[in-house]
Amino acid sequence: MNLLKIIITILLSICAVSQSSARDFNDKLMNRPYADLRRWHLGFSIGAHAEDIRFTHNGFITEQGEEWRIEQPDYQPGFCVNGLIALRLNDYFSLRFSPGMYFGSRDMRMVNLTDGSTERQNLKSTFVVMPLDLKYAAMRYRNCRPYMTTGIMPAFDVAKKRSDFIKTKVTDCFVSIGLGCDFYLPYFKLIPELKFCFGLSDILCHDRPDLEDDPAKLKFTQSVKKAVSKMIVLTFYFE
Repeated sequence: MNLLKIIITILLSICAVSQSSARDFNDKLMNRPYADLRRWHLGFSIGAHAEDIRFTHNGFITEQGEEWRIEQPDYQPGFCVNGLIALRLNDYFSLRFSPGMYFGSRDMRMVNLTDGSTERQNLKSTFVVMPLDLKYAAMRYRNCRPYMTTGIMPAFDVAKKRSDFIKTKVTDCFVSIGLGCDFYLPYFKLIPELKFCFGLSDILCHDRPDLEDDPAKLKFTQSVKKAVSKMIVLTFYFE
């Protein structure tokens, strides 16, 4: 996936620059040596993400003999901003709550397998998210400390829904895994993180009373058994 390669390249570049800056300050000095001993940690983050949606089709064929498939051919980067409240449990584990908002969109392409005709739709989303993560951090080495996370992320799409081909539900819930590294700079911690989020529920609205005046659009919803979301999120925390 080209997008994933770009995200990983950016993450590695930021990590290298941050670590180099810390060494330039003083390679023998540990910046903020007692920062991790605090019970509570506050911060914020900004970042980018890409949304994906996986469709499971049921083989539905219309009265006209059409069989439709829906796919997301590419990815569009979105923007996200979060707050951060972290509770230290012990030297290695902490709980993080990072409520925020994700702004993004997904381009859908509907393909008629009978004659090759296509339709397109752009699904815009504005998610209010409430991620709760368990963070496991390795031992600190000089001014960096790698870590891994796992958790759940309830999400609520507050964008206005249109009566279009495909309509998604307002609520969703993701399970997430991530990895990152704490970089201890002289005045704050810079924390780049890459997270993978997997939806747990069917987000497709199968009941479409809004299409009573345009029943021809129902064939797209009728062709799908379920639809599940996925996300890749690259964030930079400042703590």
